[in-house]
Amino acid sequence: MRLRHGIELLEEREGVGEPAAKGDRILYNLRVFLNKGDEVPLNERQAEYLPEAMIRTADGSRFVNHETTLGRRQTIAGIEHSLAGMKPGGYRKVRVSPHLGYRDEGLTDLIPPNAVLIIQLWLREVISA
Repeated sequence: MRLRHGIELLEEREGVGEPAAKGDRILYNLRVFLNKGDEVPLNERQAEYLPEAMIRTADGSRFVNHETTLGRRQTIAGIEHSLAGMKPGGYRKVRVSPHLGYRDEGLTDLIPPNAVLIIQLWLREVISA
């Protein structure tokens, strides 16, 4: 199922409550993989520089707690569009085309240019509207 041109929904578990919408400030966790299956170590790299209060541990893995306001372009488009409509406690696994990811620039030493990404997203809470 396609969520939007360039985003393919691979797996979903619905949460409970009101879905996140444009203007909502949300808290979420993610894991990013290259299309070939290699995990991009974003959580590990970011966790080195962040206070412990911003780190969540689940099933032996460490996740950075990310906050964003939907509609303000504070994260890549593929993540923002995938989070819209999710309910707190929900999960989505999506395939994101390069034009909604890091485009032809990539992310130095982590994501090559024009990479298709597989992104796992957990919406923890909608903080405010």
